[in-house]
Order: sequence, then C-alpha cells, then structure tokens
Amino acid sequence: MKKFIKNAISTLFISVGILGSSVALATPSIDEIVNRTNYVAYYQGLDGKAKVKMTITDAQGRERTRQFVILRSDEPQTDSLAGGEYRGNQKMYVYFSRPADVNKMVFLVWKNVGGLDDRWLYLPALDLVKRIASSDKRTSFVGSDFYYEDVSGRNLEDDTHELVSTDNNYYVIKNTPVNPDSVEFSYYTMYIHKETFLPIQTEYYDKKGVLYRINKTLKVDTIEGFPTVTKSSMENLKTKSKTLMEYSKVSYNLDLPKEIYTERFLRKAPRKLLR
Repeated sequence: MKKFIKNAISTLFISVGILGSSVALATPSIDEIVNRTNYVAYYQGLDGKAKVKMTITDAQGRERTRQFVILRSDEPQTDSLAGGEYRGNQKMYVYFSRPADVNKMVFLVWKNVGGLDDRWLYLPALDLVKRIASSDKRTSFVGSDFYYEDVSGRNLEDDTHELVSTDNNYYVIKNTPVNPDSVEFSYYTMYIHKETFLPIQTEYYDKKGVLYRINKTLKVDTIEGFPTVTKSSMENLKTKSKTLMEYSKVSYNLDLPKEIYTERFLRKAPRKLLR
C-alpha cells in the first residue's frame, strides 16, 4: 500500500511541479490538517465551475458514461483557516447533458455546516423534483460508485479525527463516525499530501473492519493557483465496479449568481453558465 501511495504521489506532483519540495515540515495539529484538507477539497475560491466526464465500469467490464457540469458557490467571504472561518454553507448545482436518458437532469445541494444538508434531484422525463432524504446521503450518486456525500462533502463534526502516522510525503488520518449507526462504514483512512493537503487516497472499512471502498486521486493540476484534482476514481471492492471522474475547463471565482441554486432553475437551467 505504501508503495502505491508513494508512486501515486510521485506521478501526481510531477504534474504540478512540486515533487521534492516535501521536506521535513513541522507536523501541524490534527485540527489544522483536517481543516486544510477540507478547504482544498471543497472550498478553494469563493465559487467554481468544472465539466465532468464520469465512466462507470461494472464487474463484467461494461462501461456507462455520464457528462455533467458542476457549479459551486460558497457563502463564507474569507479563505482564512483560523477558527474555521473558511467554512460555511455552500451550494452546488450539477447539470447532466449526456447520455440522452439523463439529459437536463439536475442535482442541487444546499450544504448546511453543522446541520443536515438539503438535496434535490430534478428528473426532466417526469418533470419531477425529488427531495433526497438525509438518510440517502450514503447511497449511489446517479448509479456510480460515488455516494451523494462524496460529491458534496462530509461535515467534519460527523467524525472524530486521529493522526495515526506520517511519512516524508503524507499524513495518515483515521476518521471514525460519531454516530456509527448513521453510516455503513466503521472508519475511513485518508492519505493527505503534506504540502498541498490534497487527499491522495481514502480507504473505507466496513463494520467488520474489512476494506471495501477506495477513492484515489489520479491527476492534479494547478489551476489559477489552486492545486486541483482533475482525475479521480472510486472502486467498490465488493461489487468489483469502478467509477472514473475526469474534470476539464475548471475555473474559480466566477461570481456566479446565487439565484441559480433554487427550484426554479432546476426546470430552467442557466445555460450560459453551463457552456
């Protein structure tokens, strides 16, 4: 496992030109590691946009693809990590364009820090807005190996965090759910790059302590000064299925209008913003 992580880090950080700069850094507190990781994973820039190609491969090797655009806006007006000031409510609009059976489908999230998120799914074939129950947050995101919560992020308060080891390149964090009955895993382990604080690999263990899901960061690019994951995968070791996510046309700080994150825009997509 360590060999894979080291190889992955070498491959990833050649692309952003920082290989070799991970020298003996002072170990930050667990709170700082967790907050920095959460920031680079979900809060870089005050808003952002990306086009995504999703490829789902089942155990028999059959592939399905989906293409969509993600728009994201944050409510905090600062990037300061002090006191968790960067954290705050966040809204996300996901518009599907391909294949034909999901064209115009929309996934809308209001991420409420410190409380339950609000999630909606618009199904154009039925002209139906479906509210996604909070209990469904750890179910498949549109048939992929990612869960709804993987896409919008998990509240930091939902887990306890423990620094279990460090190496030259990464911190290893064990995250244990505060309410074990609310999730299907017993804990998950994150390998976090020391310099960028990007999560390189996340491993989920079931109630028997058996590894069953792996999320890998496969490519990183620096975009507008932000180290950005542009290729990642999620593998389900039980079903033998795997989902690849490839991000393109990523941009930040677009001053996206806040009104697009409403039910009205589920049925009437903001097409100029989705090009």
